[in-house]
Amino acid sequence: MSRILIAEDEESLRRFVARALVIDGHEVVEAGDGAEALDYLQAEGFDLLLSDIRMPIMDGIALATATAELVPQMPILLMTGFAEQRERAEPLMRIVVDVVEKPFTLPQIRQAVADALIKQAA
Repeated sequence: MSRILIAEDEESLRRFVARALVIDGHEVVEAGDGAEALDYLQAEGFDLLLSDIRMPIMDGIALATATAELVPQMPILLMTGFAEQRERAEPLMRIVVDVVEKPFTLPQIRQAVADALIKQAA
């Protein structure tokens, strides 16, 4: 299937989402913040970035911007539990496939990932 990088500082949520995506057949790499995710992006290839917006060190907005410059064709899917963070992502909608609202269910995040990957293939 696809190789997905998850950037999420909340470890339990990151692992929860990672397990679901692995069950769907994807290869998943986990990063605890945006800076760690950017290191992975510079060293390895991925088919999708799934990132929280609010993280320490480098937030998801900065990570999405850096990712779009580094790998312009890679779809980016953001997650947030804060309405004001979603508003911060609005200017990025030309490079971000979608912003998934937390809390989400496993079927919702799995579908969002599937939709983002389909858009990339189209």
